[in-house]
Amino acid sequence: MIAIVTAGGIPQPGDKLYAYSNGDSKALIDVAGKPMVQWVLDALSDAKLVNQVIVIGLSPKSGVTCKKPLHFISNQGRMLSNIVAGVNKALEINKKSEYVLIVSSDIPTLKGDMVDWLIKTAMQTRDDLYYGVCPREVMEARFPTSNRTYTKLKDMQVCGADVNIIHVSMATDHLDTWEQLIGNRKSPLKQASVIGLDTFFQLFTRQFTLQGLVERASQRIGIKGRAIIWEHAEPCMDVDKPHQLELIRADLASQRKKESIKKTPNKTKFINKNRQLEKRIKVKPKRK
Repeated sequence: MIAIVTAGGIPQPGDKLYAYSNGDSKALIDVAGKPMVQWVLDALSDAKLVNQVIVIGLSPKSGVTCKKPLHFISNQGRMLSNIVAGVNKALEINKKSEYVLIVSSDIPTLKGDMVDWLIKTAMQTRDDLYYGVCPREVMEARFPTSNRTYTKLKDMQVCGADVNIIHVSMATDHLDTWEQLIGNRKSPLKQASVIGLDTFFQLFTRQFTLQGLVERASQRIGIKGRAIIWEHAEPCMDVDKPHQLELIRADLASQRKKESIKKTPNKTKFINKNRQLEKRIKVKPKRK
């Protein structure tokens, strides 16, 4: 599958992350020694079921790399326009592409095996949209101070993932509705009002189960949608606020430290082994 990485966001004066980006792309903010998007590209490099990657909003001059063939597209101005441009590029690369992976550049704790799990799980059916959600208990067990926004449903509370799968037809159908839904992606209630006032009311009063909401939204938009429930918080842990950035910086720095300790030979064990060896060897005195 071809992955499309959306990296076109540039924090403006007044935005919460502007002080960290200095007018440059949000995707290039440093996180534990790497640009934020590089962590995402590393995960896609490790994913066995991703064969090519398209980055939207950056150029080769950014210096980001990937083990898979990497393509760059300039920022189209709006998120929906960026996704449409990415899908068109994917079809240019491979005319037989049916599905593409849409990945945000601000989920640096994503791992390659998680990407593979999503693709395997989604491709068991043939729907138009696969939208991932993370239960509140999963998110708060992994990132207890993340302060994510949750959609409160009848059967659970969930937050949305930032790595999803769409059929390529989504780049041409229902664009007006997608524009409104994407524009209100941080407010579940506003998104519900786009689908219909009755949906807004039922979501507000917590009358929907997750499956019920998926069915209602799919019916109103005119697509076949499927919710993917994550057992991992990382694909849903995006960086939108300074405290989330610092949280992820500390988390990834800790991971790198643990990995370096595993790779470093244990000097104490080495010294102890030498001492034991020296005790076993008895040096005989030379005969005169």
